[in-house]
Formats: sequence, structure tokens, C-alpha cells
Amino acid sequence: MGLFRSKAAPAFGVSDVKASAGAAGRPGSFQSYFVGSSTERALSLPTVSRAVGLITSTIASLDLRTYTLKWNGERYDKNYVMGESWMTRPDPNSTRQFVISNTVKDLMLVGRAFWYVTSRYATGFPASFMWLPAHQVDTPNQPGPEWFGEASEINFNGVELDVNQVVQFLSPLDGMLWTGARAIDIAYRLDESAKRFASNEIAAGSLQQTEGEPLAGDELSELAAAWSQARKSSSVGALNQHVEWREFKSNPNNLQLMEAREYASLELARTLQVPPWLVGVAVGSMTYQNAQQDLLTFGASPFLTAISETLSGDKVVAKGKHVEFNTDAYLETADIVTDSRIEETL
Repeated sequence: MGLFRSKAAPAFGVSDVKASAGAAGRPGSFQSYFVGSSTERALSLPTVSRAVGLITSTIASLDLRTYTLKWNGERYDKNYVMGESWMTRPDPNSTRQFVISNTVKDLMLVGRAFWYVTSRYATGFPASFMWLPAHQVDTPNQPGPEWFGEASEINFNGVELDVNQVVQFLSPLDGMLWTGARAIDIAYRLDESAKRFASNEIAAGSLQQTEGEPLAGDELSELAAAWSQARKSSSVGALNQHVEWREFKSNPNNLQLMEAREYASLELARTLQVPPWLVGVAVGSMTYQNAQQDLLTFGASPFLTAISETLSGDKVVAKGKHVEFNTDAYLETADIVTDSRIEETL
């Protein structure tokens, strides 16, 4: 169809970042990219990791396309035209999937994302980009964590960037690391508690002295430590007639905090704006027919719109052109799955 036929090579490159810390002059020169500690902590939770993985991989699998609008007398019709060459590979040094998925992840967790323009066509419009990790971007006039528009000052790794060379994506939802900070903390603490129980190699219990002269506090501590060490190195332990081992009669599910952790996962799903069943959280007797459709409608839609509308801006493409994700093939697959399930039911 020639939808993504290449244009002429970019007329010139841009490198507006001043050299800093040995950098050659643009963001790609830096070797100190890192993941924010808050992001690392959040993604260590399976529910968050699952939700982010589902949405980022779904959006990154969709192609980009360009259209113009034509009035037919009653409504506007979409007229698809040849797309920009960068739509198949925004960054020549990375895959499109890598750039898009990280952009979506930043939108989900931080509430905004950034692309740096690395080259332009003779027309002045961008020809290639580079994704900038949102955690390394500082905007003095927009300190966050809630964003009220595009920043007029942008620093990356401490180096000031020309705002005209940066494409700023703003999520319609506040970043999950802010809105879900409390839910993340609770879930993380519950998981740490379960981890401590799982790392205990012997059954929980107590040693009770039954005869003889009462032991002092430090003597009891030494006795307990010696018993614990002996049980860790061997399944057999020995006690004299004066001490008795009493195992706690506890439900393992209670010790693993199963119900509390399940509810914490539900809260995280709510914070991520994702239907709980998509991340494996059971909700009563609720059933669903099409997880693919739900994922696109309830999970990915806000970020699809945020990216497509930003890329449709006058700073990226010519006025009158619009960029969107092609969801046709994805939705056709979803319809096929739904139809097959209905036939199986019948």
C-alpha cells in the first residue's frame, strides 16, 4: 500500500545539548540511564508488573498510520495518506516496540513521557526521535508529581534541553507512582512479610521450660537461637527433659497473608485503571467474554489517545494531518475470539 514509503534522508541533525560529564552533545551520549527507585519498587509487585506489561506490549504491537479529515456534508471521514518514515522506527538505534513500550510505561507510572528530536527533514518536521527516561527529566516550572501542561524548562541528567526539540506526552491520568503510593507501600510490606515466613525453614513455635530452676532472659534467648540453628542444619533436634517444644497451630494461609495480599492486588488494579481479572485478581463471580477487548477499552485506551494526539500536533506533523494507532487487526482478532467462545457455549 505504500503507507510507510521512505521519504528523503533527513536534511540535518540536531544536537542541542551542551557537552556535560563527557557527553558528546546529545542525550544518547550519556551512559548513566537508570530506573527510578520508586519504579523499581512498584514493578517488583506482580500485579503492577503484569498490568504494565499487558498494556505496554499491547500498544507497542500496534502500527501507526496517518490520515486527514474530509467533510462529506454530514460528518468528517478519515482519508488515510502516506505516513512518515519515523512511524516504523522512531529511533534508528532502537526498535519501535522499545520506544513505544517505554513511552507507555512512563505515562502509566509517572504521568508523562518525553521524546528528543535527533534529526529533522528539510521541511523542519522531525525525522527521528529518542526516548528519554522520565525519571531523568527535570522540569523546574512543573515540579510535579501532578502535571498541568507542557513544561517550558526541561533538564535531562542536569543538562538543559531546548524545549522545541522535545516532544512532551501528557497522560490523561495522574501517574500511578503518585496516586498509588500508599497502595504500593501496603502491597510491598505484605509481600515482605510473606517473604519472611517463606524463608523460615522450620515451623514456628516456642520452647517452654517445664522443670528445673527458671532460666534468665538471656539464657532463654541463647536456648532459642541454638534450637533454631540446630533445626536449620538438620531436621532432627534434641531437648532435655526440662524443655518442651510447642509448635504454633497456625493456618499457613494466615501466615502468608493470602487474603490481605489479594485485596492489595485488587487495590493496585484499581489504581492502575485496569480491570482486576486482567491481572489475575478474582472479583466475586464476575465473568468476561473478551479479555482483548477489555484490555484495549479499559486499560490501553487513555494512553493510545495521549500518544496519538501528541504525535498529531503541529510540532510533529504538518497541520491537517493526524496520527493514530491501527487497532483494526487487533479488534478483528478479538471479535474472532468472542465468536468462537459464543459458538462453544451454544
